[in-house]
Amino acid sequence: MKGIVQFSCCLLGAVTASAAELRVTTFEKPWQEQAVSACEACSASAATVKLALGKTDQTVIGFGTCMSELSHEALWLLPEADRAKVLDELFSPEGGAFTVIRTPIGASDFSKDFYSYCETPDDFEMKTFSTDHDDATLIPLIREVQKRVPADVLKIWGSPWCPPRWMKTNRNAVCRPAKVNDLTEEGRIFEGEDGFICDDAHMKAYALYFRKYVESYRAKGIPLWMVMPQNEFNSDQNFPSCTWSVGQLAKFIGRYLGPALEGSGVELYFGTMERPNPNMLNAVLERPAYAKYVTGAGFQWAGKDALPGVRARHPELTYVMSEQECGDGRNDWKHAMHCWDLMLHYLSSGVSVYDYWNLALQKDGLSHWGWRQNSLV
Repeated sequence: MKGIVQFSCCLLGAVTASAAELRVTTFEKPWQEQAVSACEACSASAATVKLALGKTDQTVIGFGTCMSELSHEALWLLPEADRAKVLDELFSPEGGAFTVIRTPIGASDFSKDFYSYCETPDDFEMKTFSTDHDDATLIPLIREVQKRVPADVLKIWGSPWCPPRWMKTNRNAVCRPAKVNDLTEEGRIFEGEDGFICDDAHMKAYALYFRKYVESYRAKGIPLWMVMPQNEFNSDQNFPSCTWSVGQLAKFIGRYLGPALEGSGVELYFGTMERPNPNMLNAVLERPAYAKYVTGAGFQWAGKDALPGVRARHPELTYVMSEQECGDGRNDWKHAMHCWDLMLHYLSSGVSVYDYWNLALQKDGLSHWGWRQNSLV
């Protein structure tokens, strides 16, 4: 069918719905269902929805959530049967039908403590590299998802919060001192500075680190769809983090990480972008030798304001909403409404993937670094 189809009041194509029900909820009565006649609901306004069936926009790859050690810890407190019900609700075709999962490459802000896959100082050849740390937490959680989502549908992607500590200028997992870490003010790394040691030896070793991660996970039966080089590369956090200047991150992508991933079957996306500056991708995309490696970009937090402009300029890329804003651990109705606004913004701005952040947390939602956050469960 081509052209414009109008849905006016209860007329749905050639089908008239005289007994349809509308479920209503309000701020005053959250989660209260009220059944009303569809015709009655529409009578106050003769609104018409027009669908332009001849025009398409982005292809939606899927919706999903993010893995973490604390999510595993929370879910494994449940009896096995209850845990299975929770995972079925989210990932089975009869449930939420989630098909995308994000996983950290090493520690995240919701890991039990800091770790990386190569903590041996100056191991530039990655001789001691190992992902076996994840066998206790992340990998069992991912395998539960694999049971519920067909392999040809499931999209798994990863990004690091922090490289091995010996690759950072302050030799510490964090960038900002706080009561919850051991960093001194002398070791602080500020936004805009390069927290990574940006010489040839360290960049080459870090690119090899990514390649070994991809190969190690594949050997464990977990193929990756894509990776991003750094979570929130502008943010100097008091939890695992690493700031990069845009120029050095572009150099890492174009000269090291892109070539290292060639032939791996894994795509490379820019991100994650957490600032409203649409020009940050230019350092990569305006250099053909770098741009050829980048097939998409990820946006979260304030990065959402940069997304429309970036997509208008580069419609050839695939865009991911990489992490929904996490709230304050209250899991309340106000935040649910905010999340709806976020979904509306991101999907209207052209993303093909929408990822919630925490899959599950214990009741107070407290991270190892003292941040309370919301979660799906």
